[in-house]
Amino acid sequence: MGKARRITLATRSFDKVGDGTAFFAAILKRYEIGERVSSEDAADLSALLDRHDELEEKVGTGIVGFEVNIPPKDVPQFSKRCFWVIRSDGSKIDFSIGHCLKPKPYD
Repeated sequence: MGKARRITLATRSFDKVGDGTAFFAAILKRYEIGERVSSEDAADLSALLDRHDELEEKVGTGIVGFEVNIPPKDVPQFSKRCFWVIRSDGSKIDFSIGHCLKPKPYD
């Protein structure tokens, strides 16, 4: 059996990747499609997004919030909902929990 990989974010830590996945999946399920997440959940999502290897592209002009919505049609549909970054210029871009929790060189 493989060794558990600890995930440390600016806002919290998880002993195993599965714990982080479960935590963020619970946030995802807590909101209706099109609903903005609370400022508390947004802080955790921002910390999670910091692990994305395309962070600059995702942040763009700056982040004003996050929402739960349906995934874009041009990506494989693993779920019926995902997180979206709401940028300061009004544009939005999706991101994946799984992508952010993938192994990084500093893990």
